[in-house]
Amino acid sequence: MTNQSVALIQKDITDAVSQNIERLQSEGLSLPSNYSHSNALKSAFFKLQETVDRSGKPALEVCTKESIANALLDMVVQGLSPAKTQCYFIVYGSKLQLNRSYFGTQAVLKRLTNVKDIWANVIYKDDEFNYEVDHGREKLVSHKTAFENRDKELLGVYAIIQTNDNEEILTIMTKKEIEVSWGQSKTGQAVHKKFPQEMAKRTVINRAAKAFINTSDDSDLLAQAINDTTENEYERKEINPQHEVDEKANTEDLDIKPDKPIIDMPVENPVNEPEPTLEPEPQQVEEEGPSF
Repeated sequence: MTNQSVALIQKDITDAVSQNIERLQSEGLSLPSNYSHSNALKSAFFKLQETVDRSGKPALEVCTKESIANALLDMVVQGLSPAKTQCYFIVYGSKLQLNRSYFGTQAVLKRLTNVKDIWANVIYKDDEFNYEVDHGREKLVSHKTAFENRDKELLGVYAIIQTNDNEEILTIMTKKEIEVSWGQSKTGQAVHKKFPQEMAKRTVINRAAKAFINTSDDSDLLAQAINDTTENEYERKEINPQHEVDEKANTEDLDIKPDKPIIDMPVENPVNEPEPTLEPEPQQVEEEGPSF
């Protein structure tokens, strides 16, 4: 693909996303005060020029304009930036999908009106971990650990969402629950095995976020964008239960629902799009390290 072709695609898609953002802002969408969606889009296209599918074909050639535009729109609605490693892109068949990193999920949750902070900790063998159920809700009592325990077996992980009223909402996952979640991801287990502590934190934060977002009073648009991005990380087993996956990408768990495009791109200047298949292959991601 020539530089001129890339520039034309970038202009078409950026214009479409910007128009939708302006419309959504007029309807009440609020972006972070220090967030420049134009800078985020420029950063995203820089990353997209480096993004390829499993066969090495550029994402801008194989992905539909609609899927690229919708991935970028979801990115902007959530106030994410690829430059801050808060999100990254994966090619899946002819669709581009946005995935959020560990840092991105933390940043998104802090955008919600009643969230003061969120964090996660790993429970290791020989840790002293105690929690109780108070009025039907799990509550952390204590967690005592030691430096040398960090090299021992991972037994579980928990996340705490602290509200503006200093209420602490606890989400706990056992090692078995973590492994079940990892087994549902679109990609393989290499990164989970290489960085189990950080990936476990990422998993439990995603689970905590799902429960909190769906009971919050924040805008439906933001909630849908957050949920849709997390859903991108799950295996669509009803489409392709046995396809081979790339073990270098990072993924977690959530329910699957049909794609709901937000932007319909004009048909002029179409991207060279392949025929859709029933067995799409995920992108082969090249990373120096994990995007937690």
